[in-house]
Amino acid sequence: MRVIAGSARRLRLVTPEGNDTRPTQDRIKETLFNMIQNQVPGSVFVDLFAGSGGIGIEALSRGASRAYFVENAMSAYKCILQNLKTTHFEESATVLKQDVVLALRSIKESEVDIIFIDPPYQGELYERTLSQLSQMSYVTENTMIIVESDKNYDFSFADDYGFEVRREKEYKTNKHVFLYRKAKCV
Repeated sequence: MRVIAGSARRLRLVTPEGNDTRPTQDRIKETLFNMIQNQVPGSVFVDLFAGSGGIGIEALSRGASRAYFVENAMSAYKCILQNLKTTHFEESATVLKQDVVLALRSIKESEVDIIFIDPPYQGELYERTLSQLSQMSYVTENTMIIVESDKNYDFSFADDYGFEVRREKEYKTNKHVFLYRKAKCV
């Protein structure tokens, strides 16, 4: 795995051993960042279930001003720290080795621009995470939430938490879903 573009372009990243994490493939990562390239520079980026940190590091390489990495597994946490050192992004990053719900409460920003969510595909982590995000004041109507999931996962429940699906990009076996907080009626 490597950084695709930006100031850390071509640098190799380490990934945890075993099958507990699924690093986003380089071609899918490149497609994703081509879609959001105008929103990344200067942004506050949050990488949830960060694994090796590849997505958040890609955002920093492409000009994000700050990135938060949330990862609870020790082996992945150590990889994130090593990858930040390799790419020289330690000063722009905050790494939280915590459960996602606790970590989201630890982020002290007035607004977060982009949140990337890529939990293990099984389980209720999508709902649990969106439920917590719906309570965070830094998630505004302008915050882009990108969820990576199995291609067949149904996100109709997002409406229950005040989010709307604005776009989906499907790949062979998975997809990216773009969510935003629904506008409040005045």
